[in-house]
Amino acid sequence: MSVLDNFRDWKEFLGDRVEQAKQAGMESDTLQNVAYQIGGYLSEQVDPKNDQERLLKQLWDAGDQQQQQALASLMVKLVQNPENINRGS
Repeated sequence: MSVLDNFRDWKEFLGDRVEQAKQAGMESDTLQNVAYQIGGYLSEQVDPKNDQERLLKQLWDAGDQQQQQALASLMVKLVQNPENINRGS
């Protein structure tokens, strides 16, 4: 099973990567830029595996660059709070 099959697993995976980047000294702006680049890659190259990922892709595709950067920033903030990782599917 891929981490993309279950949104909770995806959030946990992303949260772990964000925490590793912070511990390695990555600046917040750099982290958000990386999240934006990953979001673009996922939108273009990966088929959504569940309803949550499908919604994120639709939001990403509907937004302009500034809105996509905001969405990426929000995803980083979402997974920085462990309570948010365990909520929902």
